[in-house]
Amino acid sequence: MQPIVIGHRGASGYRPEHTRSAYELAVALGADAVEPDIVATRDGVLVVRHENEISGTTDVASHPKFHSRRVTKEIDGIELTGWFTEDFTWAELRTLRARERLPEVRKASATFDDRFPLLRLRDAFKLIDRVAGRARRPIGIVAEIKHATYFDSIGLPLDELFAAEVNTAGWNAGDGRLTIESFERSLLGKIYARGIYGKRIFLLEARGKPFDEVARLGLKNAPRYADYLTDAGLYGLSGRIDGISVPKSLILETDADGQVTGATDLVDAAHAARLEIYCWTLRPENRFLAKTFRRGRLRADYGDWQSEFRTILGTGIDGVFADHPDLAVTVRDELAAED
Repeated sequence: MQPIVIGHRGASGYRPEHTRSAYELAVALGADAVEPDIVATRDGVLVVRHENEISGTTDVASHPKFHSRRVTKEIDGIELTGWFTEDFTWAELRTLRARERLPEVRKASATFDDRFPLLRLRDAFKLIDRVAGRARRPIGIVAEIKHATYFDSIGLPLDELFAAEVNTAGWNAGDGRLTIESFERSLLGKIYARGIYGKRIFLLEARGKPFDEVARLGLKNAPRYADYLTDAGLYGLSGRIDGISVPKSLILETDADGQVTGATDLVDAAHAARLEIYCWTLRPENRFLAKTFRRGRLRADYGDWQSEFRTILGTGIDGVFADHPDLAVTVRDELAAED
């Protein structure tokens, strides 16, 4: 079984993320699925943005009428200052336009700034239904639900809102198109309890602790992400979720100097525990590559992305998130042809 390629926030290496153009382009470039990040508005509308703080991905700062909405909050234990989706209605957010999050690295994408409006989750479902019909192949959605414990604390239960959207959109047919992922495993359980039966993927960081566990048990007693990545931790997850998704640093084996020497055994360990495993994020620019694969001095230049992608895709991993889906598809297909 070949790994699937998931357009990370669409084709976010080429277009401002979470826009109609980014999703359409991802499918055109061969992605098997796209990944919308999901947050909520004040009036309970689910929108697709990387975070609920939107100063870096929209033109909100250029709207004088919204200047007073700039505030400082603590989100999942981290203090942030900016504009937050939960302080806006959807009617207000729809007046904003999307901008490239990394303009210093992706100058070509930044030329599309202010051209595309924000999308609701329901818009993303309709868009993927439409482009899948044009492509004549099934296209999945890997829905990442953000900051569920925080949103629940302010009266916006994302599990309830998400379940309603999925059912209304006709995406709860059990046809394998829907995957739900979160850094909060408790949310995956709540969504399953609401009768949403998409594949459940637990996102794990290389360090730190899941915020839902911190909120429930306290910082001292909450388990670390690393605890779930041991053999015992993986077997403990088996049967409760369908898989895990990890940063690529946990797939790449490095020596004391930080040079990549191959791949870790995490993929095999996850499969032994009967879990699927995905990783994020495949990107070709030097800024994001392991230093072994960087070439030249400029962080925006492409390095030896082929070698890094081959190392990861050659592990037997079940799927990868890629900002440039065509590049990941190319390497995946090359490896398949070599078998």
